Amino acid sequence: MSVWDEIAKLIGQVPSHVTGPAKVYFLGAIVHRAPNDLRADMQEIVHGWLMRMIQNEASDIDVGGWGCGGKVWYRIHGVKRPEPNVKDLSLEETDLLLLNLLTDSQKKYLFEHKNLDFSYTFQADGKSYRFRADMYFDLDHLALNMRFINEEIRPFKSLGFHPNVARALSLIHVKQGLTLVTGITGSGKSSTLDSIIDATNRSVDAHIVIIGAPIETVHKPIRCIIRHREVGRDVKSFKDGTIEALRQDPDIIVIGEMRDPETIMTALEVTDSGHKVFSTLHTASAVESIDRIIAEVPPIEQERVRNRLADVLLCVISQKLVPSLDGKRVLAKEVMLSTPSIKAAIKNNNTSEIYQMIAESNELGMITMEQDLRRLYIEGKISRETAMNYANNKRRMAELLSTV
Repeated sequence: MSVWDEIAKLIGQVPSHVTGPAKVYFLGAIVHRAPNDLRADMQEIVHGWLMRMIQNEASDIDVGGWGCGGKVWYRIHGVKRPEPNVKDLSLEETDLLLLNLLTDSQKKYLFEHKNLDFSYTFQADGKSYRFRADMYFDLDHLALNMRFINEEIRPFKSLGFHPNVARALSLIHVKQGLTLVTGITGSGKSSTLDSIIDATNRSVDAHIVIIGAPIETVHKPIRCIIRHREVGRDVKSFKDGTIEALRQDPDIIVIGEMRDPETIMTALEVTDSGHKVFSTLHTASAVESIDRIIAEVPPIEQERVRNRLADVLLCVISQKLVPSLDGKRVLAKEVMLSTPSIKAAIKNNNTSEIYQMIAESNELGMITMEQDLRRLYIEGKISRETAMNYANNKRRMAELLSTV
């Protein structure tokens, strides 16, 4: 009997009157009781999809729920398409296969919160493969997105930062301050942070605490102690992990994401206490990042937050992965260093002036997104159309391209 026949037998154990989310809960109990050999075979099906993902150089895989239409989908160089060589899957088949990946505590959390962020690792061909995963409900059935975490960390020098920016990011030269790496989901924020952490790990003796949801890259200690604390697994929340890190004698605290006002306020307070902090935001530019932080807190707190942010902000790197002419993707970035003029603009609520300050400070290492897109176009890496499509400021982008 094939593994698919065995899966069909498990599905057949669900009474016909059990429907909706209760059906998924019932399947969770069934998979818990399934023989270990069958569970291993079911895992191998998913591992096969994941290996194909790696072979195809895909960044993401999506499966399950109504939205996938019974297909396994891959995002390859920014384009998401279904895999034609995988059998069509029923909703119940994917429910079982996905539930089989989880521990009992993870299933409990998923059923309670309807969403689960977690990391997933498996061994194949003598190597370990690691993924960031999000499992959630889609019309009463389970859906999954996984993103491959490349264990090969991009060399810091390949990011192309100006020496002034590299010094600001280095613990050797600057011991405190808040650095933000921003961009939409899938823009390479985590990869950039990993490169910065790796460069520190290779150049200075220090203690780094990483708080993630989930933890993606696991850094091996070279010259640094590196703690990896996963939200929901090792620590309750980003806020709790950040506060607890203060009692762990860190030199650098990496907060995976500043996703709520409490975490934002905690990050500012920790940085103000003399630590070096790195974090991320889902924003497209330096100015938007500053405005977002201030807008996240109640109006009565905004003046205080504005002043504190101006005092502690060190650098903002806003980035995008844009389609290149070779069919892949290339990094475009905006970089802002916090100069006295920029600090004054933040404190005086004149953030609209900051874009021009960045544009006029290339010699200091700053660059706007439009200037960097122009550079990529001149170097023959992207098309003119791509430069326009990915610009934050279309009018300014058109002006810059008109001089080429």
